[in-house]
Order: sequence, then structure tokens, then C-alpha cells
Amino acid sequence: MFGDSKIKALYAEDDQRSLTDKRRRQQGIIKNEAGEWVLLRHADVKSAALDDATFSSHVSRFLQIPNGLDGAEHDQYRALINRYLSQDAITPYVPLFQKVATELVSGLPKGEVINAVTDIGTVFAVRAQCQWLGWPAEVEPILVQWVNDNHQASRLKDHAKLATVAQDFNEIIRSVIAPFRNADSAASHNKANKDSVTAQLCREQIKGRPLNEAEIVSILRNWTGGDLGSMALCVGVVVAYLAHHPKQLQHCANASDAELEAIIDEILRLDNPFPSNRRITKCPVTLGEHQLPEGAKVHLDWISANRDEAVFGKDIFDPVKHAADNLVYGIGRHVCPGRLLATWQLRILIQALLAHVEAITPAPNELFERQLPPLGGYSRVPVILS
Repeated sequence: MFGDSKIKALYAEDDQRSLTDKRRRQQGIIKNEAGEWVLLRHADVKSAALDDATFSSHVSRFLQIPNGLDGAEHDQYRALINRYLSQDAITPYVPLFQKVATELVSGLPKGEVINAVTDIGTVFAVRAQCQWLGWPAEVEPILVQWVNDNHQASRLKDHAKLATVAQDFNEIIRSVIAPFRNADSAASHNKANKDSVTAQLCREQIKGRPLNEAEIVSILRNWTGGDLGSMALCVGVVVAYLAHHPKQLQHCANASDAELEAIIDEILRLDNPFPSNRRITKCPVTLGEHQLPEGAKVHLDWISANRDEAVFGKDIFDPVKHAADNLVYGIGRHVCPGRLLATWQLRILIQALLAHVEAITPAPNELFERQLPPLGGYSRVPVILS
């Protein structure tokens, strides 16, 4: 149905997609005002992502497990984490995700303007992750507020505020894991809590010793702090696409699980809410006409790479043809560990939404508001469900 049909551009002239589209056509590698090298073309981004021996992911002074680690250390933590994110591990939670999605969309008003990012995306992301991790319901409104605060600080590039919200999130995690790390408190928890993903993680060992608090906090921050905001942005992008492509809505409603997942991935490729990842060179390296020294800071620009005309054509929508080159979740050793979890959650939510509505239309006289760089996606997607 989609074939190679052109899709209408839906972005403002100053959003992250249009900015990188213009730059990529002029040059594949640029140096930003901070002196960091930004890779814009698909071939360069893919090559760097696959060459983790040259392009290190150890870029932050903060502990980031697993994708801030390199080599064997990364592989050890990744093996531990993958046990929680495999198909067998996630499958038992599918009914919970379906229940969360159905309850959420059935409560959405029809005929009224809602913001798909905050009213659907953020709420679903928080509730679904809390169900998966076994976090108490009273944490949900705190997390919703945190997502909004974090997005606002990112849009304003308020570094002081970003540091504050990051610390706030660490404290949220510490409060959740405290009962499982305290023997007396743990004894009072019921069996369901003892069997939760969070409880299991608190009992894990690495290198022959128990995970320490900093490691547990880092893993849970990766699973939640990054994923909650990203999931909300993904939902906004998908709903915005469906609102502007009403003929595709029925096709999506009748699609198989695999077909719908491929469609969602392609929507996200064209309008990627995951802007970039950082790397640092471990030795001098030549990229095209550029000579990068050891220690050079590099950005892998996923938004730009996923829109590279040399690979995908210009705004061509083809979920099947483009699947192998789609970099929405990254590539190589540091590919997103939670790809399957995110894919299933998004598909389940969109299925529930399409079962609940006959149409999704843009709210009249209201603009879809883009996130400001460096974020991707939308901050506001005003739509009316009917």
C-alpha cells in the first residue's frame, strides 16, 4: 500500500530534521560551535557505530550502564541486562501492557483537543514501565512531572535545571529500590514485589559480587529516565503521522503485529525522536577529508542518517525496503538494549488507540509544535479523536 509513494513534509523550517537535511546536502561531516564533529550521512554514522574499537562510548563522567562502557566490560553488563529484555522475558508482561493501553485510550475524550505527546505518550510510558518494573502506583504522577520537567529543561538548554532533574530522578530510583536493598524492609514486601523486575535486579551479581547501588541506579535510569521521554516523543510522532495521513489509519488498524511494527519503525525513521549519540575517538582517524585526532568528540546524528537520500530517497515511505538500513535504535554492539520492549509497547498502544477511534484529526487552528534542537519529535501534537 505504501510502496515508494512520497509523503508530505510536516516539519517547520527550523526543526532538527530540516536543519540536518540542509547541512547533509552540503557536507557529510561538520564541526559544531563546541568543537565536536557531527556525522550526518548514513554511511559515516553506520561505520562509526560499528567501529567501537575506534569510537569509544565512554564519553560521560557519570556511570552509564551499559552503553557508556566499552569492550569486555560492556559485554558483561549487556549480557546481564539482555536477560530482562529478551522475548521470553518480556512476553509475560504483554497482557499488562495491553491492559494499560486499553484503560488509557478508553478514557481519552472524543471531540476534544488533546496533546498526544503528554496526554497519551507520557502517561502510557510511565504506566507501562511501572507495570514492567513493579514500581508502586504512587510513583506515577512523580514520573509524569519529571518527564515534563526534563523535556522543558532540554528545550531551554538549561544545564543547571538538567542537572537538578537528573539528580531528582536518581532520588526517585533510590526510593524505589531501598526496600529491596534493606533486609528488614524486603521481608515485609509481598511475593509479587519480590518477584518484580526491580527486585530481581537488586539481587543480581556482576563479576562475582552483588550489583552496587550506583550500578542498579544507572541501569534503572537507562531503562526509565531515557525511555520515558523517548516513548512519549515516539507516540507523538506516530500519532502526528496518522493525523496527517488518514487513508493509512485503516490500513494500520488491520495490519498484523509484524506489519504494524515495521510501519511504526518507518514513521520513526523519517521523523526520528532520538537525535544522536556521542562517541570519542581512541586514536587518530580519517573521515573523508577530515583528520580527527585522538580524543575528538563525535556525534552520530541518527536523525540525519535516517533521512539520507543516498540510502532512502527523499521522503520515501517504504517499511519493507528500508528496514535493513533503519537506524532508529542504533546499530552494532551498542544498539538499544530495549528495542524489543519499546517496539512492543508502541505497537500495543497504537493498536489500542486504533481500536478505540475511527479518526484522528489535527485540531483546527492549532499548530503541531516541534521540539527544539537538540531534541527530536514534537512537544505538542494537538489532535481530536472521533
